[in-house]
Amino acid sequence: MDEKLQKVLARAGYGSRREMETWIKAGRIKVNGTVATLGDRVGRDDTIHVDGKKLSVQEAKEVSQRVLLYNKPLGEICTRDDPENRKTVFDKLPPLKHSRWVAIGRLDINTSGLLLFTTDGELANKLMHPSTQVEREYAVRVLGDVTPEMVQSMHDGVMLEDGIARFTDIQYFAGEGANHWYHVVLLEGRNREVRRLWESQGVKVSRLKRVRFGSVFIPSHIKAGRFCELSPKETKDLYRLAGLKYFPPRKPASGSRKKLGKRKRP
Repeated sequence: MDEKLQKVLARAGYGSRREMETWIKAGRIKVNGTVATLGDRVGRDDTIHVDGKKLSVQEAKEVSQRVLLYNKPLGEICTRDDPENRKTVFDKLPPLKHSRWVAIGRLDINTSGLLLFTTDGELANKLMHPSTQVEREYAVRVLGDVTPEMVQSMHDGVMLEDGIARFTDIQYFAGEGANHWYHVVLLEGRNREVRRLWESQGVKVSRLKRVRFGSVFIPSHIKAGRFCELSPKETKDLYRLAGLKYFPPRKPASGSRKKLGKRKRP
């Protein structure tokens, strides 16, 4: 069965579908020797060239379905290349030979915590799409007095500049003095949405950390700047959440949680 070209490229790990559409528009993709256009579909017998390098549709279907969990420190940005030469979340990830890591969502430079990466751009696309309704849980330190009325308002929904936003759950965690910790849950990932929701109530977010994405929680032993690969079961749960089929590795990785990594920047 023929599939959209950008979907095949995303699944092969080149990036999200949106990124692949940009590549197609830029003329970086050829199908059977002809420069591709948006709307092209490919089958198993077609040949794809990406920036002059060959990728068969069959090879794209056989790309491994891997997912990494990374504990993002403060001060790193979620982009591959930065003109200001700041640290990025990709700097410490393990290298790949025939694909690349695709970030499942983003965290801003002042937010730390759980960030997932995959070799499967289609998985990333599905999990990031608002229609999938993936829960994202954050630990938030708030500076200022929080009233029951403010909590109810953020439950009901607040009109921000890009539309109505709300938390599906707000739980008080701990605190002393003017600072108090809450755990909140969102079903989407708009830019700075957690901060903007709290700021709409006249209080300030002084610390923000993502602790859960869907069924995946950040393990306490994965310190900031470290990563681990999800187990086949954890990966399968994410594929189920995205409504995609998961193919277990032929040789299941042993002790994936123990394979921590910390790479120096080149």
